[in-house]
Amino acid sequence: MSRSPLVIGVDSSTQSTKAAVTDAATGKLLAVGRAQHRVTGEGGARESDPEVWWTALRDAVAGGLADAGADASAVTGIAVAGQQHGLVVLDRAGRPLRPAMLWNDTRSAPQAARLTEALGGPAAWAARTGSVPVASITATKWQWLREHEPALAEAAAAVRLPHDFLTERLSGAAVTDPGDASGTGWYATATGAYDPELLALLGLDADLLPSVAPTGATRAGTLTAAAAAELGLPAGIAVAAGTGDNMSAAIGLGLGGAGLLDHPVLSLGTSGTVFAATTTRPTSVALNGFAGTDGTYLPLGCTLNCTQAVDKVAALLGLDREDAEPGGEAVFLPYLDGERTPDLPLAAGLLTGLRHDTTPRGLLGAAYEGAAFTVLRALDEVLRACGLDPAAPEVASRPLRLVGGGAQGRAWMSTVQRLSGRPVIVPASGELVALGAAALAAGAAGGEDPVAVATQWGTGTGRELEPVARDTETWERIASVLERAAPSLLS
Repeated sequence: MSRSPLVIGVDSSTQSTKAAVTDAATGKLLAVGRAQHRVTGEGGARESDPEVWWTALRDAVAGGLADAGADASAVTGIAVAGQQHGLVVLDRAGRPLRPAMLWNDTRSAPQAARLTEALGGPAAWAARTGSVPVASITATKWQWLREHEPALAEAAAAVRLPHDFLTERLSGAAVTDPGDASGTGWYATATGAYDPELLALLGLDADLLPSVAPTGATRAGTLTAAAAAELGLPAGIAVAAGTGDNMSAAIGLGLGGAGLLDHPVLSLGTSGTVFAATTTRPTSVALNGFAGTDGTYLPLGCTLNCTQAVDKVAALLGLDREDAEPGGEAVFLPYLDGERTPDLPLAAGLLTGLRHDTTPRGLLGAAYEGAAFTVLRALDEVLRACGLDPAAPEVASRPLRLVGGGAQGRAWMSTVQRLSGRPVIVPASGELVALGAAALAAGAAGGEDPVAVATQWGTGTGRELEPVARDTETWERIASVLERAAPSLLS
């Protein structure tokens, strides 16, 4: 069994929990334990029981330690990176009053529109919080709860994000971090604190919320005796404040602080995201202007429909996900769950441009192209939010870091290359969210900067793909279809 100091980084995502058992000195990933979640809901509803997340965390930690052949007594710290925006409401005993509304639950789209207008429009929200309310943002879900389940909202003794819920179970401390807090809609990046006017607008008592750890502070507390008994870990080890999954991926890549800044990242998962770390506070109405964990900012564009939408098309066609070819004249807008970027919460998928020579493989390729186009379309806006000109040669030549589950797929890699025309680097590790959380745990245990820890570990390094010319014809064809279709997709 390993006797070197270990840390555990937990990635609690929409579909599953991963626990990365990591050598604290070298960053070597010894094993990853896994456990599935259950997501329920029809139409726009997407919910999970938070107790399932805790059970999955326990099982993933146990599995990771067993697979690593590691001595649990060597673990010195643990941190959780969680799916952003989910709404968790608790009773006085810390138990969920209802299933959590997840980030991809679109039922609160009407509340998002009303909240936007109540504060004076999109620009007012972006200037204050960095983000404009859409159905993904936690504040809109709280407002939905107030309108549809008022008795339950009134009974809430605590309101948490998914990673807050798990961190509190680990440490007993009601603590969040600036990164994940900046995705709630009631935290202002302009002031670095909860916004009293927004809380009043939402009828939300600040006493129901966790405290926000100061920027750069990563330690929430220590592992309680009760949590230690359940997890089989030593009581009293460091528990980091944790963060959201996107912020954790940035840490795992060494973005922020004295590390890489203004280098774009594209994450291919259930959602598709593009983001960069910058010292410029973003206020674009087209993006989420999140805070980082270290005083930097993380402008981010997020789409609801990415790998899951493409896999759905592959299943409908009876094809393997890699059995794709360029779509030709076929265009597929993969808005199977509505869409967040662009803000089309009521949209459905759209397929057009079929010809007699259209093949099943071409239809699957069109799904890849539509999903990649949707997230790459936000890339220029992210760069502008960093104060950069996307067309400038020195900016256009910056490598795009491709991460997430889709980054390991040949069809995904080739489609992103073809539609972006950028140099593409694929980091060697496929578990950057969990490794970012492990760096947070190491920082909490040793009092070090987690970005510096991850940079020293080298978790963001990888191989650069051979560059290819940009396929502007396909790009312009998809853009033209979206422009024509957008009015009908809004209703």
